Amino acid sequence: MPGLFKFACIFAAQGCKRRFRSQRGRTTHVRTFHTNHNVVEQTQRRSVPNTAEPQQPLRSPSPEPQSLPSGRKQIIHPHLNGLPCDDKGEFLAPGTPPIPRSAAMPENWDPFDDELQFRTGDFLYRKAEMSAGDIDNLMDIWALSKSEENSYTPFSSHEHMYAAIDAIKHGDAPWKSFTTSYVGQLQPDAPSWQLADYEVWYRDPSVVLKNILDNPDFDGEIDYAPFIEVDESDKRHWNEFMSGNFSYRHATDIYEADNSTEGAMYCPIILGADKTTVSVATGSVEYHPLYLSTGAIHNTARRAHRNAVVPIGFLAIPKCDRKEDNTTLFRKFKRQLYHASISTILSSLRASMSKPVIRRCPDGHYRRVIYDLAAFIADYPEQVLLAGTVQGWCPRCTALPDDLDGLRGRRTRGFTDELLDTLGSKTLWDEYGIDDDILPFTHDFPRADIHEILTPDLLHQIIKGTFKDHLVTWVGEYLILEHGEAHANEIMDDIDRRIAASPLFPKLRRFPHGRRFKQWTGDDSKALMKVYITAICGHVPDDMVRTFSAFLDVCYLARRSDISEATLKAFDIALAKFYTYREIFRTSGVRPTGFSLPRQHSLSHYHHLIQEFGAPNGICSSITESRHITAVKKPWRRSNRYEALGQMLLTNQRLDKLHAAQVNFESRGMLPPSSAPRRHQKTIDDDGNDSDNDGEVVDHSPAVRRIEMVEGNVVLARTRIRGYPRQLEDLAAHIQEPRLPELMRRFLFDQLNTNISSDDVTLDECPSISSKISVFHSAVATFFAPSDECGLRGMLRERIRSCPSWRKKGPRRDCAFVVEDEDKPGMKGMNAARVKLFFSFTHQDKGYPCALIEWFSTIGRSQDSVTGMWKVRPDTRQNHRLQAVIHLDSVLCGAHLLPVFGGEFLPVNFSYVDSLDAFATYYVNHFADHHTHEIVF
Repeated sequence: MPGLFKFACIFAAQGCKRRFRSQRGRTTHVRTFHTNHNVVEQTQRRSVPNTAEPQQPLRSPSPEPQSLPSGRKQIIHPHLNGLPCDDKGEFLAPGTPPIPRSAAMPENWDPFDDELQFRTGDFLYRKAEMSAGDIDNLMDIWALSKSEENSYTPFSSHEHMYAAIDAIKHGDAPWKSFTTSYVGQLQPDAPSWQLADYEVWYRDPSVVLKNILDNPDFDGEIDYAPFIEVDESDKRHWNEFMSGNFSYRHATDIYEADNSTEGAMYCPIILGADKTTVSVATGSVEYHPLYLSTGAIHNTARRAHRNAVVPIGFLAIPKCDRKEDNTTLFRKFKRQLYHASISTILSSLRASMSKPVIRRCPDGHYRRVIYDLAAFIADYPEQVLLAGTVQGWCPRCTALPDDLDGLRGRRTRGFTDELLDTLGSKTLWDEYGIDDDILPFTHDFPRADIHEILTPDLLHQIIKGTFKDHLVTWVGEYLILEHGEAHANEIMDDIDRRIAASPLFPKLRRFPHGRRFKQWTGDDSKALMKVYITAICGHVPDDMVRTFSAFLDVCYLARRSDISEATLKAFDIALAKFYTYREIFRTSGVRPTGFSLPRQHSLSHYHHLIQEFGAPNGICSSITESRHITAVKKPWRRSNRYEALGQMLLTNQRLDKLHAAQVNFESRGMLPPSSAPRRHQKTIDDDGNDSDNDGEVVDHSPAVRRIEMVEGNVVLARTRIRGYPRQLEDLAAHIQEPRLPELMRRFLFDQLNTNISSDDVTLDECPSISSKISVFHSAVATFFAPSDECGLRGMLRERIRSCPSWRKKGPRRDCAFVVEDEDKPGMKGMNAARVKLFFSFTHQDKGYPCALIEWFSTIGRSQDSVTGMWKVRPDTRQNHRLQAVIHLDSVLCGAHLLPVFGGEFLPVNFSYVDSLDAFATYYVNHFADHHTHEIVF
């Protein structure tokens, strides 16, 4: 194997262990993971407004300090501060290095024979998901090529490979089971569900948590103590789970109850549960997995597929005859079985919720860890089941189901217990929405209150609930009420055409047929949000558009990864506007009974829940929904469908072991890092490929993050496009832009003269350009976007394109934000422009990366009062578009413009390719992504 990878990375001395088959591969790697255009040069620093500050180390009990934007500080909990200790629990002196994880030699691949055997097994089982029969066939074919060499294949059969995987010690958390049944009195004609045994499969959660904490892959992405984060104005910020009030308050409660916990690590436990269906066609096969994670791990790691969220149980789903479905006794049994099962699964953690246990952490140090039930991720039906409340009631407060936005108090464990002791079942059910047949599993654990630990659910409460199930549906109902079904269908067809006409933008999904698809996913809803408002303008009353605008502000503010006090204030204002404007649906007859809808009502709790748990996107049910794919659906598809659960459990166990083995081999330097994109700064891809990946996350390891970086940067693609003339006059004729030579000469004059403008001189006084011109079809903007999916410490990268042909549909000329005055905020300091050409040239040995642009001018001094968006129009002089050549440093990032359609219908055959040419005015879409929502105001 080493012979195949003979070229080592030139940064090997700095710790990079990657090797490559060819010099081309090595060059691509160096340019992708080591060249950093965002590192601040000592001679020049570029400032871009309205982005995150350069990063600096923060105070942390961890030996490896993490990084925060400038001016931030963290106030670590004074007592449960996660101090390192030895494996006996004795605290270490500051600066003591951790004990090495393994004494095994670097060449020890146990339980595999060598690297070839491990990588083959990992590829076939975890990556290719190859069936047992195909593995045997592959080994047979491989053996034919080895017969003449007297050598052997990595495995003799699939049994041999499975045995090697099963022998892995790292990440081992074996599955166990217990059986339960109905314990009430049985009648002679007892229904089948009372006679059945219910098997619950689970893993020991203490072992699973031990494996998560011992995973070196999370080093630098974990908090060892609760903290309060403030900025330079002493204003609070909430981001990671440990930044929330819940963690800090519970850590204080633990210490005050037992002072011997001083120096321990507070480890909040996050649970999640949700039913999922793996096969509708063959009988609706359902499973009810229970997941576990810890709030100490950063949100970005929890959202990624890196074993930070682990299935620890498959709950039983009782079945019965149809006539028994809604009987009180059967429903009571299902609920009690649910809570008893979770309590039994978690029972091994009960002792360590009061007395610390010693656990090794990702940085290699041991710590005294104390667990706490801190959060439960669930959608509304699951929350009702968990809280023991009645359907239609809020599981967090006592608001009446027919007036959820009226007077209310907060539900607590103590308040509920007091009501159970004093009131009868009917009063509890009718007046307080309490089902006294249910005792939540949290009653079996210290400090746990089910009403307190239910998390906000962005996916089902906001994205799919309020937006898709409510607002979008209500628009369709309004159109039918107002225009009749026939004309309403015509209008909805036009709305679909408008959606399909949206110009291209990085990471923006296209809807070629509008919103006409049968099954919506969360990603569908999130993509439709970005373009829906302008599509309905002119077809519905202005207040309906204002409702959507206010709601999307609520949504985008709640989905930020870093939430400040100012963000919460803006959230409250946007929510109040939403509540005001949604009345149009009542007065128009769509919602005559009002808005007592649990999912919309939940928005009123978000302010408090953000303060409790940090950014909601780290505890959203989209995390468990995504985990369904790898933990339930794919393993089910790999089974033979007969008693599939046992096969699924074994698949999960093997996948976890392979992942843990890979992390172990990487930490010992035996394998190159598989998560290199997360660990190193990335640069752009070669523009020669035709990738759709126009936007992606760029994250950094702690070592890289400590380098001071500019806040945003735009660079041309690595490879110039061949086929364009290299001389200026010829290029201008080729692209049919006769003013290009003049614009370039005036641009160069302005670059060389800071005290006089080229507008004040004649063209003859401007320098001539004789160097060769290089043309590019794209540039890449890289910038800090703390509220995007890259998280607080990451960067976002997006590609801005300008090319004569895209997907054989016509030219693509993207728009961008151009900074004109860095001292003015938002759109007052920048403008939108359309990029006609990316190019570069040299003058007196200095390179100039440039863009030929067409300007847009802003309409008015503030956003449009209906949509909340800025409006722009093409800037013209004497019936010609106003053009300019600008330096690429003036470009901040891509911009997305949406046409102002008005009340006219779009032609049936209208193409999105023509959208940026066919309209007189455009909206600046600040809902295109989270970063744009922050900077466009």
